[in-house]
This record gives sequence, structure tokens and C-alpha cells, in this order.
Amino acid sequence: MPLKICFVASEIAPLAKTGGLADVAGVLPRHLHALGHEVRVFMPLYSSMSNGVLRDARPVAAAQNVPLALGAHRYSFTILESRLPNSSVPLYLVHCPEVYDRPSIYTSGVDEHLRFLVLQRATLDACQRMQFAPDILHCNDWHTALMPMMLKSVYAWDSLFAATRPVLSIHNIGYQGIFPAGTTYDIGGDVSRLISPETAAGGACNWLREGVRHAHRVTTVSPTYAKEICTPIGGHGLDGVLRSRADGVVGILNGVDYNDWNPATDRYLKHHYSPENLSGKRFTKRSLLDWLNLSVSDSAPLVGVVSRMTVQKGFDLLFDSLPRILETRDMGLVALGSGEPHYENFFVHLQQRFPDRVVFHRGYSEELSHLIEAASDMFLMPSQYEPCGLNQMYSLKYGTAPIVRRTGGLADSVQMWDPATRQGTGVVFNDFDVPAVEWAIHTALDFFKDQDGWTQLMLNGMAQDFSWDRQTGEYVKLYRELTGKWD
Repeated sequence: MPLKICFVASEIAPLAKTGGLADVAGVLPRHLHALGHEVRVFMPLYSSMSNGVLRDARPVAAAQNVPLALGAHRYSFTILESRLPNSSVPLYLVHCPEVYDRPSIYTSGVDEHLRFLVLQRATLDACQRMQFAPDILHCNDWHTALMPMMLKSVYAWDSLFAATRPVLSIHNIGYQGIFPAGTTYDIGGDVSRLISPETAAGGACNWLREGVRHAHRVTTVSPTYAKEICTPIGGHGLDGVLRSRADGVVGILNGVDYNDWNPATDRYLKHHYSPENLSGKRFTKRSLLDWLNLSVSDSAPLVGVVSRMTVQKGFDLLFDSLPRILETRDMGLVALGSGEPHYENFFVHLQQRFPDRVVFHRGYSEELSHLIEAASDMFLMPSQYEPCGLNQMYSLKYGTAPIVRRTGGLADSVQMWDPATRQGTGVVFNDFDVPAVEWAIHTALDFFKDQDGWTQLMLNGMAQDFSWDRQTGEYVKLYRELTGKWD
């Protein structure tokens, strides 16, 4: 039996992206749609988005210039209908220039809560006007986390939503949407009986906390992360409310779109390769080294890094360890990313110190990210925490051994290589400290010396299947459990 699914997100790749949320929101609805479900996707129409998204967009007749009152604030929005890129999935864009005409997706403005109240209220208003009664309302992160509570308050009168089951997915619990308690008046309806005791007592209104309290089910992006966020260390203050849910938190590992990330078909690669013929990886490595003017031998290991430069990613561990390793081991390093200045500066100084073996490209390049994955022998992800992570899964497909810390999705997707049994797909370390990451990098470099074993490690990784075809089924199973609608 097909399900009706309303999927709401603040960012969707490739239209607007700052992190992994956008990747999931750009792919999961397409796979749900391919399984025959009726999926309607909602997101803001940011002025920073390419004009191309508007080329085929048309106003929804029943949702033009709709007035919206949020407390004392008055807005007007129009819903434009388009399609998710490269798909036939309906995409509904909330057009409200007063809140979305900004140079960036997120801001630090005093009206930030209003920007995403508009998204949530406009989405539910649009469903009413289109008479779309979703079986599942899939909310993502704090930007949409008040919608489960809205169904119990602002929209409780409407039988259209009587059977709707809201699901809240937490992509990164470090971002919670915390606003002054007084902003609850802007939500609308009688929420005083529904808000958390902490907010009722005059504390800040934590949107993600309210979502956890009122959603029919809470999910997150990997099984291990589901356990971690229920602990004081990983819960960022929400571990108590998460543990209080009798049904717990469901961890579903994010998938990979192998249409985009596959060395056999990658549009950015001149030399393709596969488990049956790995020669293209060697040619790609040589080409990248020549292009970057690195004097690293083909036979020396090349380590890749593609990442946001934030504290979460564990780069503090590299400040002392990586220079020492480069001083004593024959290896190259190619890093791509941007973020906090002191992390960027670290890689700049590393390149200056080892100009023949290290290249750092500040910023982001889709082409270079693919080339790094394909050309590198190892991929370094020493994350302090990692809800899911995608690059380690890309790396496995490209025969590039991940060096990761045992946390979140990294723990769920990479297994430690055992030379004796020839099982495993990478190098995994446990402790978040300098000795541990040094051990991991040295261990990987030592494993690389055994090229027969290393080839088997590569093939093990390339045989892993983290496709969305598999992961989408986990969401459908969850939806059916909530709605009671089975095939």
C-alpha cells in the first residue's frame, strides 16, 4: 500500500547545502518515490539559490499570497511547485522574501526562529489548501522540530491530520534551535500545555527538545549515534529526554548515492576502475600528483582529507601528530575543506612546511573531492563525533581505506583490518587523543607495505553496500509500523 509522505527540510542538495542533512533530503525522497510512495517535499526558497530552480516552478493556485500571523508578526507566503533535480518528485518551495532574502541559509538574526516558523506553518497550511493528508510527516533537525507539537495545537482542529504520524530525524544533535522562552508566543495555538517544563519555568525554548517530546518516533543517522546521543557525553543536554522515550531512538545509517559515487562511472574521472580492474586508480593517483605538483612516488601512500574544518572533525588531534608523521614516514597528503580559521591555518602551515608532499585547497570543489577519493590510498577522519559520515562510505567504494575513530556512523561502516584473517575494511581507533590517532596512521602506513594484503583490504571495502536502496527500506518499515499500513 503506497504511503503519503510529507518531507520537510531546511536544506536540500544540490539546491541549498551546509551539511549531511541536505544530502539525505536530496536523495531519500527520490528513493521513497521510486518505491511507489506519494512524496511531497517542502523547503524554503532562499534568494541564494540558483535561478535554475525557478525555471519550471509555478505557483500553487490554492496557496498564493497566503497571510500568516506569528504572534505579533505578519507575513505573506506563496507556494511554488517544482521538482527535485533529476527526478519527478514534487518539490514545494516556500516563497517569503521577507525572511528568506538573505545572503546565507542560516543567520544569527533576531528573527531566525521566525524564518523557520514560516517554513513549518506554511508547509502545514499548504497541505490544508491542497487537501493533502500525509500518513507520515517527516521532520528534519531543529528547523522543523516544532511541527509534531503544532499538530497537537495549531492544527488539532483539522481532521485532515488526524491520522498523520510525525517522525523527527536528528542529523546532528549539536544544533538544537534554542530561543528565548518568549518566542513560544509566535508558534500560535495553545502550546502552554504542551511545552516542556523547562520552558514553562522561564527557560529557553529548545526546539529539538520539543520535537523529541512530541514526535511519534525519533530517528537518527546511524545505530551507534542513536546510542551515543542517549548518553550525557553525546546527548548535548538532551540525553535525558531521549532516554525517557519508551520506544527509544531508531538509528538508520545514511545511504550513498552510487550514481554519483562510483569509480566505474564517476564523471570526474578520466580513468575509471572497478574491483575487476584496479589500474585506473593508479593512473588517477599519478595524474592528481602531477596536477598538484607533488613529488610523491606512486609507490608511497597518499592520504586524503575532505571535510568541514570544525572541532567536531577532530583536527585538533593532528596539530602535533601529523607533522611528526610526515617527518618520519614516506607519504603524501591532499586536503580539501574550509571552516574555522585555526584549522585552515594548520593545513596552510603544513603545506608550507612540506611543499613537495602536502597540498591544501581551501574551499570546496566537487571535482577535486571525487579525485581525492579516487587517487588516495587512505582517507583520514579522526572525528570527535560523527552522526553518520559519508566520506568513509565513499572511500570504501573507491578502494580508499578509511582511517577513522570508533564513533557514530564511522563505527557502523568501517571494520578494523586483520592481516591474519584478511577481513576488515580500514583502520579504526578508539580514544580521542593524540597517541591513538598517531597509532592509527602509523598502523595504516605499515599495512600498506604488504601490497597483497592491501589489495584485499581495498576489495573488501569496494564490496560493501551502503546504497540508499537498502536504507530506504528501513524508513518504509518504520513508517508502516507507525501507520499500520502494510502491503
